[in-house]
Amino acid sequence: MRVRELAVWLGATFEGDGEKELTGVAPIETAGDSDVAFVGGRKAAAQARGSAAGCLIVPMEWPSPSERTLIRAPEPRTAFARAMSRFYPTVEIKPGVDPTAVVAKGVELGALVFVGPHAVVGEGTRVGVASSIGSGCYVGKRVVLGEGCVLHPNVTVYDNVDIGRGSILHSGCVIGADGFGYVMEDGRWHKFPQVGRVEIGDFVEIGANSCVDRAAMGVTSIGEGTKLDNMVHVAHNCRIGRHVVVAAQTGFSGGVTVGDYAVIGGQVGIGDKARIESRAVLGSGCGVLTSKIVHSGETVWGTPARPLKQHLEQLANLARLPELRREIADIKRRLAELEG
Repeated sequence: MRVRELAVWLGATFEGDGEKELTGVAPIETAGDSDVAFVGGRKAAAQARGSAAGCLIVPMEWPSPSERTLIRAPEPRTAFARAMSRFYPTVEIKPGVDPTAVVAKGVELGALVFVGPHAVVGEGTRVGVASSIGSGCYVGKRVVLGEGCVLHPNVTVYDNVDIGRGSILHSGCVIGADGFGYVMEDGRWHKFPQVGRVEIGDFVEIGANSCVDRAAMGVTSIGEGTKLDNMVHVAHNCRIGRHVVVAAQTGFSGGVTVGDYAVIGGQVGIGDKARIESRAVLGSGCGVLTSKIVHSGETVWGTPARPLKQHLEQLANLARLPELRREIADIKRRLAELEG
């Protein structure tokens, strides 16, 4: 593809050699003469001078004129992601039901649906147009799968789950398993029936080996556009808002609510019925106590989670402890000398 063609496809402007042939994308530090790279920050801007990339996608404010072949874009990273999809298009899957798949009676399969080898689709389930169910998947009874969804191999979807259009579920994830609910009677734990449902909005992506539990009663919900990384656990009756991003190994206890556009780092633990308000940011590894409220737009860190400024001050104070011990020891020594 020529630089000129890529720029037109991205809806962007170019400078330099518009006829230059491009064959792929690469990081700015390893890109070659036929690769596209992007400048997404100060470090990349410094690397751009020595980069061998044939074309750079740069911010609109990039200095001009330039000796390089450039494509200017308001969001270089987003433009680069779109360029990647042009060079590496998604593999097309031919629609149809594999002979080894088991599709129950009464299942509604939309046009252009693919059901892979050894997949199982339960009674009363509806699968939307152009959705793909990979090999070894289990889709239970009365599931609704919106149009254009992708279930990668070995996904498990329990009964009574709704999944919106364009959603992607990666291998090993489990949607609709029982929540962790028990009651104590006569010295033994007895299971509290988990009879609720799971609702997943449009364009949600759930990473490999993640779990979203059904509600004990009512609904566990994940809002439109939310992205869960690998090995994320969403417990019963959680309500995750729209366009939330959650990094790997984070766990939500039962009844947690998360507002729209919140950002949650990796290995975060969130206690029962905590509330994370819209656009809050939870730093990696922090712990949010039961029923805690993280306010809208607030950034918290540490365990227990506290405002970032307070957390950094406490870290600084901890770093000073050895010095304080030496000072106290010196004061005690001098007091002893005076008393003597």
